[in-house]
Amino acid sequence: MKYKEGQTAVILLEDGTHYWGKAAGMIGTTSGEIAFNTGMTGYQEIFTDPSYFGQILLMTPSHIGNYGIHDEEVESESVKIAGLVCKKFSQVFSRAAATESVQTYFERQKLVGISDVDTRALVRHVRDKGAMNAIISSEILDLDELKTRLSKVPSMAGLELSSKVCTKEVFDYGDPTAEIKVSVIDFGVKTNILRCLSERGCKLKVFPMNASVEEITAWSPDGIMLSNGPGDPSVMHDSVKLIQKLIETGIPMFGICLGHQLLALASGLTTYKMHNGHRGINHPIMNIATGKCEITSQNHGFVVDRKVAELREDIEITHVHLNDDTLAGIRLKNKHVFSVQYHPESSAGPHDSRYLFDDFVEMIKSAKHQTIEI
Repeated sequence: MKYKEGQTAVILLEDGTHYWGKAAGMIGTTSGEIAFNTGMTGYQEIFTDPSYFGQILLMTPSHIGNYGIHDEEVESESVKIAGLVCKKFSQVFSRAAATESVQTYFERQKLVGISDVDTRALVRHVRDKGAMNAIISSEILDLDELKTRLSKVPSMAGLELSSKVCTKEVFDYGDPTAEIKVSVIDFGVKTNILRCLSERGCKLKVFPMNASVEEITAWSPDGIMLSNGPGDPSVMHDSVKLIQKLIETGIPMFGICLGHQLLALASGLTTYKMHNGHRGINHPIMNIATGKCEITSQNHGFVVDRKVAELREDIEITHVHLNDDTLAGIRLKNKHVFSVQYHPESSAGPHDSRYLFDDFVEMIKSAKHQTIEI
């Protein structure tokens, strides 16, 4: 069905709540877990973030689409969100560097959305009731039929989704003459993570999530990066076993978001699904070592259990989220291994946490020249 401006659309949540609005993007039907993002800019980077795979994104800004689409402002090769909900969806854009409208982009990427929804009311509902599945349609307006379809959508809890978005082949990234070699395990890596490492003198080899320890270490990497990604970490048993073996190699390791959660599981900690998660570019984090606050970019619906981590003498909690005191970073004592729950590559977002890439590079250099202090 061809898009027609002003065409009616509806979003239905699994608790029966529904909102009528207007079609945005491709005409069709889509479903997934609804999640809200509080960022006021960077929508294109958010749409293409692999960590959002399987989720309907509820955006809090008043307008989406004002500055159009720029070919270089992507975090992966395609849109990864399952659908979009917004207040106003702009059909026109004003940025000279933009190449097309968000409407054209969504049609080309086959993404279904809905606009002209009371997003403030919907965010409050999701915040209070918690993340849940939802369905958007601009082709089916019968709520009973949509309820039937929605009942068949699986819960995010228990879903392994990284295999849907990670690379299938090994590839190189960055300056091939760079001195530091980093193996990146791709669970749904954002391009800016690779860029941030490359900018700091690292040449990268990116591996699929199912690569073996032998394949990853055959390159003789100086460091290992565990990337972000979508889904429930607690069901990724093979990845946990892989990381356990990689820790045993003694190679310096840095985990981000899902990579952080998998590293924690590999170290004997536990994770749980949050009420509605952290998603946005304005989340306050406390660096316990420095006492400084960082404003960070975040996107996660699962978190490492802080109470379990506090019982472990071999694990140091390095960062905490100041809104709800959840665990936001750990370090394995006596090892060159650390991780954070948030996104220091900050695309989109503030650059307060970019120093973590510098810390990783310095850790690699230190490991090359000295033994770990016990």
